[in-house]
Amino acid sequence: MCEVIIPCRNEAPALPQVFATMPGDMGVIVVDNGSTDDTAEVARRLGASVVQESVPGYGAAVHAGVLAAAAPLVAVIDGDGSMDPADLAELAAVVSRGEATMAVGRRRPRERGVWPWHARAGTAVLAWLIRRRSGVGIHDLAPLRVCRREDLLALDVADRRFGYPLEMMIKAARAGWTVHEQDIAYSRRARGTRSKVSGSLRGTARTLVDFAKVLT
Repeated sequence: MCEVIIPCRNEAPALPQVFATMPGDMGVIVVDNGSTDDTAEVARRLGASVVQESVPGYGAAVHAGVLAAAAPLVAVIDGDGSMDPADLAELAAVVSRGEATMAVGRRRPRERGVWPWHARAGTAVLAWLIRRRSGVGIHDLAPLRVCRREDLLALDVADRRFGYPLEMMIKAARAGWTVHEQDIAYSRRARGTRSKVSGSLRGTARTLVDFAKVLT
């Protein structure tokens, strides 16, 4: 069994699209990270469990979802509609079969302009650093991922901001995790939502600061 964690802040317009292709055998936990719209209400109407996390930050939201989960496998996906939850089924199967400790998606933009150059370049550099330092052959920072809940908690990821996925990958490599990476389609965000990371140069710069703290 797998539960899907969706960290959200003002993602109400995107959630119906996200839930439309969610695998039917997976429970969903939406972590409302300080939304000022009706994200929580929409999530409940769509059948999700809702967790409120007052501490701002991607890592804080994901960690709250992991703590709330009860299934042996946990998945994480953004709530903006840019990735297809249907891809989680195969990733979960890879982990369930014991073929990898964690299965992750590698974003492949479906059209020009989907992934801003500054965000894409930053991700490429960080993935290269992980490959160089650890030998784990990833090319993205696991925006879509599945692993065992207890394995993830044992990593003791401390970052509560945007450095969370980078710290997770570094600690997973040190712990000897095997990582399966497969291509996933990356589309435009749903209308009415805005990226906290790549939506602006400022957001990307703030994220890179968080990443730098993890690397030092």
